[in-house]
Amino acid sequence: MDSVTQTFQHRMSVKLWPPIQSTRLMLVERMTKNFITPSFISRKYGLLNKEEAEEDAKKIEEMAFAAANQHHEKEPDGDGSSAVQIYAKESSRLMLEVLKRGPKTREDKEMKTVDEGSAAVANLFDISGGRREFISGEEAEELLKPLKVPGNSYTRICFSNRSFGLDAAHVAESILLSIKGQLTGVDLSDCVAGRPESEALEVMGIFSLALEGCNLRYLNLSNNALGEKGVRALGRLLKTQNILEELYLINDGISEEAARAVCELIPSTEKLKVLHFHNNMTGDEGAAAIAEMLKQSNLLEDFRCSSTRVGLEGGVALAEALGSCSHLRKLDLRDNMFGVEAGIALSKSLFAFAGLTEVYLSYLNLEDEGAEALANALKESAPSLEILDMAGNDITAKGASSLAACIMAKQFLTNLNLAENELKDEGAILIAKAIEVGNDQLNEVDLSTNAIRRAGARLLAQAVVHKPGFKSLNINGNYISDEGIDEVKDIFKSLPDMLGKLDENDPEGEDLDEDAGEEDGDVEDEDELESKLKGLEIKHE
Repeated sequence: MDSVTQTFQHRMSVKLWPPIQSTRLMLVERMTKNFITPSFISRKYGLLNKEEAEEDAKKIEEMAFAAANQHHEKEPDGDGSSAVQIYAKESSRLMLEVLKRGPKTREDKEMKTVDEGSAAVANLFDISGGRREFISGEEAEELLKPLKVPGNSYTRICFSNRSFGLDAAHVAESILLSIKGQLTGVDLSDCVAGRPESEALEVMGIFSLALEGCNLRYLNLSNNALGEKGVRALGRLLKTQNILEELYLINDGISEEAARAVCELIPSTEKLKVLHFHNNMTGDEGAAAIAEMLKQSNLLEDFRCSSTRVGLEGGVALAEALGSCSHLRKLDLRDNMFGVEAGIALSKSLFAFAGLTEVYLSYLNLEDEGAEALANALKESAPSLEILDMAGNDITAKGASSLAACIMAKQFLTNLNLAENELKDEGAILIAKAIEVGNDQLNEVDLSTNAIRRAGARLLAQAVVHKPGFKSLNINGNYISDEGIDEVKDIFKSLPDMLGKLDENDPEGEDLDEDAGEEDGDVEDEDELESKLKGLEIKHE
């Protein structure tokens, strides 16, 4: 949707109002494409068919045009730029309404959206607002008073951001016992912060006993430094959860033992759609336990196991188990120690992910061999991929060819992150060639810290500057000459906000494998390099 707005802000800001007919038709076509393309919104509200999408797109364009034209008539001496902005903003606003309305008649779905929104607010009891603090028993009595009202309709509770001691927990206990039959979602994240371990464990035990037997779809236990003791303190709650759809154990000190405890205690993950284990100390053995959960989670759509100290063996175990999760849409394995072999193992599972839209594989020590295997697999799968993150993997120009072929095949790609690799000019130019034609949805590209010089920087800038809706090119931390910096800035002179900072660029930077006598800033050498690299072919196999 942002791409629609920015398309018109970019393409029409230099033209007088009104837009020509072909521009108006282009907006209709772009909105229609958005309506029929799978996205996070469509997964929640439904996907429009082509006929309905075209009808809605035409109505939106007409309404947006009328609003902008009415504005323009009030200031006929203006250059039309403000009318263009209204045209774009109104189109985006109405488009979002239709996306959230879903594939039914406007009247029915608008009423349903209002009703569902109101119901969601009415059914959530949330005390997480305000500053993070300890609460006493008396304060808990006051805060939780609405839950004691007979016949209340709360189905989800959030106790996050308030630290419960024993007094407060005992107040909550009787209340939770009285309403647990109606609860479908419980958020106990960050609810024992700052408490001594013995007290925190006892509080968890009180909550666990009070909530035992409730049928939850959503459970968030993040930011509680649970460890194995904490997980087992919650055992009575976990043992009764057979229909969980979302489980969050972020920043919980989930060690190998704790991961095994989670796997042991939760009786079923057959309905699980979201599983997050970010920022723990799970390790290879813990990853093996998580892998056992994955094997039973065939409906999983969103898996996050980033920053969990998982190495080669655990990475392979996770990769192989993920092969059974054919509904996966978002995969985040960042900041682990997988290595090449785990990357290759993961590439074999990627073919199962037809609906994958986001993949985060940065800082996994993949190197060229692992990155090539993953890029080749992604090229043949995940047709609707929107985000590709493979930063910090020691990828060189050798691996760039496979990456470039993958990128060319992903026409819904919006965000590409290849920062902190070793692509140099040769790799950067291959990537630039890949995104130059097509990839019209692309709005963010990060190739910072890649030892890129003038030629690569210039081609990357030229490849993205005219893309509709493009937002940001980051090529900071490279070896671009002063002349190259000036050229890049000149390319973006009419759209300076699209170019990221260049304050960490090192014009005199040297590569260890280059001859000591090479002149980094030599214009002729770089132009010759660019000319040679333009003829390189991108591998498609």
